[in-house]
Amino acid sequence: MKKGDTIELRITGYAFEGKGVAKINKSLIKPNPDLTEAERRKENYVVFVEGAYPGDVVVAQLRKIKGSFAEAKAIEIVKKSVFRTEPRCKHFGVCGGCKQQDLRYEKQLYFKQQQVKEVFKHIGNLTEYKFEDIIPSERLYFYRNKMEFSFAVKRWLTPEEIGTDEVIDRSFALGFHIPRIYDKVLDIEECYLQSDVTSDIVNFTRDFFKSKNTPVYSTETHTGFLRHLVIRVSHHSKDLMVNLVTSKEDDVLMNEYKEKLLEKIPEVTTVINNINQKKASIAVGDYEKVLHGPGYISDKIGKYKFRISANSFFQTNTLQAEKLYGTALGFANLSGDEVVYDLYSGAGTISIFVSEYAKKIYAFENVISALEDAEQNAKMNNINNVEFIGADLYKTFIPVVEEKQLPKPDVVIIDPPRSGMHKNTVKDVVALNPGRIVYVSCNPTTQARDVAMFVSKGYKLIKMRPVDMFPHTYHIENVALLEKI
Repeated sequence: MKKGDTIELRITGYAFEGKGVAKINKSLIKPNPDLTEAERRKENYVVFVEGAYPGDVVVAQLRKIKGSFAEAKAIEIVKKSVFRTEPRCKHFGVCGGCKQQDLRYEKQLYFKQQQVKEVFKHIGNLTEYKFEDIIPSERLYFYRNKMEFSFAVKRWLTPEEIGTDEVIDRSFALGFHIPRIYDKVLDIEECYLQSDVTSDIVNFTRDFFKSKNTPVYSTETHTGFLRHLVIRVSHHSKDLMVNLVTSKEDDVLMNEYKEKLLEKIPEVTTVINNINQKKASIAVGDYEKVLHGPGYISDKIGKYKFRISANSFFQTNTLQAEKLYGTALGFANLSGDEVVYDLYSGAGTISIFVSEYAKKIYAFENVISALEDAEQNAKMNNINNVEFIGADLYKTFIPVVEEKQLPKPDVVIIDPPRSGMHKNTVKDVVALNPGRIVYVSCNPTTQARDVAMFVSKGYKLIKMRPVDMFPHTYHIENVALLEKI
């Protein structure tokens, strides 16, 4: 068999990133005439199947064929797994936002737990630790506080639209990029990730600018106006931000959009225009103009209030962030006398959340705008025992510690990006010799790699606990505790 061929598979396992696992005889994919019949029967070959779950029998199309495994996509379900359920959203299966909306939630949680264990076993060679059950999400829908939608000059047509006689405008779309296809966007009419009003804003925005024949920005020609629509909502107040990212200014058009938007959707509390003049397709402007309201929203994690501007980083699931930080705080086991280092501190959310329980916190971050947000957030909450420090955590931050003559930490809390920690930062933490390390991660694969490095340098993995921040996706947050041996 070769790439593009189809094969019927029985799914028996579940792999990281939400793919089903099937095992077949290798001779079906890569025949080896030198093997005896007995040897051929013993050869197992793994196929990772997108869109399939344990218990499914599917017809899958082969997409990649490697020496020891293949990748495929389910194109027909012959027999459904008992773990399946009906997806809620009409865009499911085309939009890549909720890839597991057709999997029962209790099974989503079970598979996420198993994935964390498997990753730590196979990447970190770590099995001796206490594993605490995953914390489920309080909300299964409408849990995100931030959504980014893209404008595009190429609209993705669904099979139903292709088969209709209706004339469809393919030159304008507002929604989400099709997975692995960078230049086409699916028009989104409904979405259950943020709120009902989000869909209203998206549909109004599309209709308004289409009626004005406003051109969409193209990265190929570097022409056009519309780039992104970013919506941020607060879960503890009625604040609602609409941020339109454009390639240049147009005060007349943007003011008309603002007026019509507020007339149609009065729940909006602030409207911002970010201007991104770069070719890079990012929803962040070189500068911004506040068209209505204060230019930010406010939200809370626990009892602490945070100011969130258009380009601020803030945990995407506000309600689960409290449980994530609560887990980290519990693992840190602070008595009130400890010096704590918070690495990759961002806007200071973890530092502020645990500040009540520590003597002093030193928060290290290399993004200047995040440090500025963190200072504002600390002042807003009357926090006086946190010091925010600029430092490059990809080279070494020890010179900053020495220059400022900072006391060594009793506890280090780490919350790096998906890529995990730089090996230099791991060495720096080991050199500081903290008694406890609490590692918060949005990517257990890089976390397992980093934890294994700490274990090789005299630390022991004590316990872990995942927190489900993103239902209906394969993404997992995980908290790990290490102690000095």
